[in-house]
Amino acid sequence: MPSLRDLESTLSTELRLSRRPVGVAFLDAPPEGVEAFTGTRPSGCSFWPLAAEGHTFYTVPGDHYNCPIGSHTHNMPLPASRAGELEQTLGLMREIGYIRMEEVPTIPQVAAPPKAVVYAPLGEMPVEPDVVILTGSPGGLMLLHEAAAARGIESRPLMGRPTCMALPAAQAGGLFTSAGCIGNRVYTDLADGELYAVVGRADLVVLSGALDAIAGANRQLAEYHAGRRAQLTA
Repeated sequence: MPSLRDLESTLSTELRLSRRPVGVAFLDAPPEGVEAFTGTRPSGCSFWPLAAEGHTFYTVPGDHYNCPIGSHTHNMPLPASRAGELEQTLGLMREIGYIRMEEVPTIPQVAAPPKAVVYAPLGEMPVEPDVVILTGSPGGLMLLHEAAAARGIESRPLMGRPTCMALPAAQAGGLFTSAGCIGNRVYTDLADGELYAVVGRADLVVLSGALDAIAGANRQLAEYHAGRRAQLTA
């Protein structure tokens, strides 16, 4: 089985990722030897770029409360003093036509309420990640979907808002691609030409094993189609 560092190298090279892949682990207790996050962030997805920049840390539920939607997807119930914020946020989204209330029960949640969440570049994860977040272009992440098809791993339709629901979805298995949502794009500075793929650790190992062959096949097909274009375009 490849190491996490080798996995990061393979994924970054073959998929031409625009940021370092980020590992996320949902834990029952804060991990030993890992620094706690200090500071304030507006959302759970705000921690992704910090990890992509090379930081390793863990958060506790209180670090996520500023985003009621993210707290919901991460199965971190807001304290009584802030419990109304989720309803207020959803009410605003409904009033402006952003979401239908019947969609809310279908939003995936992390399997069990975590006491701590570890974030780190994939190759530097101090514990085994539950899910891995990959950021890149459609052209690069296309290869991951082709690898999933080659290895029989379920690849779900493109996900939209909220972006963070892709984490609990992938925790349950499969490959999920997210176009992002406006909140995530503001909080993480995601570019218009970038999107996410989120996959669980076990599936990621299988996918990485298929990437070399898939990337090589695409290079050959690129030459083939370029030749046909030159011959058949008048």
